[in-house]
Amino acid sequence: MKCPGQDTQYWTENAIFETECPECGHPMEFFKDDTTRTCANCKKKIVNPKMDFGCASYCQFAEQCLGTLPEEFIGSREDLLKDRVGVEMKRYFGTDFKRTGHAAKVANFADKIGKGEKANMAVVMCAAYLHDIGIKNAEKKYKSSAAKYQEIEGPPVAKKILEKLGAKKELIDEVCDIISHHHHPENDETINFKCLYDADMITNMADCDGKKALDSKKFEQKLDRILMTPSGKKLAKQVLMEKK
Repeated sequence: MKCPGQDTQYWTENAIFETECPECGHPMEFFKDDTTRTCANCKKKIVNPKMDFGCASYCQFAEQCLGTLPEEFIGSREDLLKDRVGVEMKRYFGTDFKRTGHAAKVANFADKIGKGEKANMAVVMCAAYLHDIGIKNAEKKYKSSAAKYQEIEGPPVAKKILEKLGAKKELIDEVCDIISHHHHPENDETINFKCLYDADMITNMADCDGKKALDSKKFEQKLDRILMTPSGKKLAKQVLMEKK
């Protein structure tokens, strides 16, 4: 079925309109389903000023439906996806505020670390919200929340959530891979994995009293040893050293 918004039989008299090029002021004509058009005068590619991208912000079929989306909207698609993943995580855990609170803290740290490391923020943030998503089934099946069981049960649940939200296969595969061993880093991990790992470690250490037993120098050395990114180490010292 064709998207009704793109089917010409539903178009009104306003479906074709004229506007001015924002670069040079030359008249331009747009069809409502044009994502962009090139100005005949200055040759600049101009985004359709009246286009409602709506579902295109997150739909995996957006490019087939609308053509090549302008770069300006790629970021908004990813921002909307991570926000919706956060909502789905909270819905999945329901009143388990301990789990939702932990995921929110990890996501907050992952956002800072990921930006500092110039990581793929869609992958990092989706992984941050969903990294412990397997804990619910782990406790049901194995009567345990041990890391190895979380890593077994997490990817199927995460995949179902991401597919429901229309995420691209490449993103789903990477997020699920990160979740499948997020407590156990391997050799040559991606920067996206490292950002999530550091965010989770900082969150766990912030809630742990064990750091108080170490003097500041030894604790700083421990942070440098166990964390995987420069941004994570810097953030950890800001968050944890001030609390010691």
